[in-house]
Amino acid sequence: MADIVSTQAKTAPRPRRRNKISAYETRTAFLFLLPSLLGFLAFMLIPIIASFGLSFTNWQLLAPPQFVGLSNYIRLLTTDPAFFNVLGNTLFFTVEYLVLNIVISLTLAVWISSLKRGQRWFRVIFFIPTFTPTIAVSIVWLLIFTPGGVMDYLFQTLALTVPNLLLDSKLAMQAVIIVTLWAGVGYNMVLFNAALDLVPQSYLEAAKIDGASAWDRFWKIRLPLISPTVFFGTVMTAITSLQVFDQIYVITRGGPGSSTATLGFAIYTNGFQNYQMGFASSLAWVMFVMIMALTGFQFWLQRKWVHYDS
Repeated sequence: MADIVSTQAKTAPRPRRRNKISAYETRTAFLFLLPSLLGFLAFMLIPIIASFGLSFTNWQLLAPPQFVGLSNYIRLLTTDPAFFNVLGNTLFFTVEYLVLNIVISLTLAVWISSLKRGQRWFRVIFFIPTFTPTIAVSIVWLLIFTPGGVMDYLFQTLALTVPNLLLDSKLAMQAVIIVTLWAGVGYNMVLFNAALDLVPQSYLEAAKIDGASAWDRFWKIRLPLISPTVFFGTVMTAITSLQVFDQIYVITRGGPGSSTATLGFAIYTNGFQNYQMGFASSLAWVMFVMIMALTGFQFWLQRKWVHYDS
C-alpha cells in the first residue's frame, strides 16, 4: 500500500510546473492575438473614442478643435433643416431593403432546397455578386440606369412610360434598393439554404402523411426551425442597411435634390466636403444610437417568434 502511494506521489504533476506551462501558453496566445489587438486598437477603438470626443467640438481640420458642448446635437435636432430628411431617407431605405432582402432570399433558399439537381450551381450563381466590390457593382448599374441607357431602352421597348429612375426624386431610392438587393441578397440566401438543409426530413414526411400542405409544412415546421438563422440574417442586414453609403455615393450622390441622402452620405459630405468634422462625428453617433436601438428592439422582439428548441 505504501509503495502505491509513493508511486502516485511521484507521478502526480507538480503545481509549479503546471503554472509555468499555463503562463507559457498565455504568453504564446497573446503573441498570436497581438496583431489583431493592435489593429483593433488603431482602427476601431481609438477612432471610436476620438469621434465621440470630436462630436462635442467644432473642428474644421485646418484649425485646432474648439469645445462647443452639446451644440452639434442641438443643431441636429433644432436648426439643421436636412437632418430629419436624411433620417427619414435612412429609415425608408432600411425598412424596404430589409423586408425585400429577407423575403427574396428566403424564397430563393426554399426554391433551391426543393431542387433535386443543380443546387450547388444556383448557390454559386446567386452568391457571386456578394464577392464583387460595391463600388464596381454601383458603376455597372449606373451605366444601366443612366438616361438613355439599358433601362430606358427596355422601358421604351415595352411601351412603358416610366421616368428615368435617377432623375425622378420619388424613384431614385428604388434604384439604390435594386442595386443593393442584387449585391446583397445572395448572402442571406446561402445562409437560409444551409439552415433549411438541416431541417430533419422525418418532420416534413410526417406532416405530409398527416395531410399538411407545402405552405403549412413551411410555415409551421421549416420556418420555426430556421428562425434563429433568420433572426441572425435580419439583425446583420438591418445593421448594414443603416450604414449604406457606397451605392448612394456612386449612383445618385444624394440626389435628385436630397431624396437619397442618408446618414452615411451626410457624414461624408459634412466631414470631408464641408470640413465640419465635429458635426459629422455627432451624425455618426446618432447612427450608432440608431443601430443599437434597432438591434435591441430586434433582440426584444425575437422572444415572440424565434424558437431555439430543435
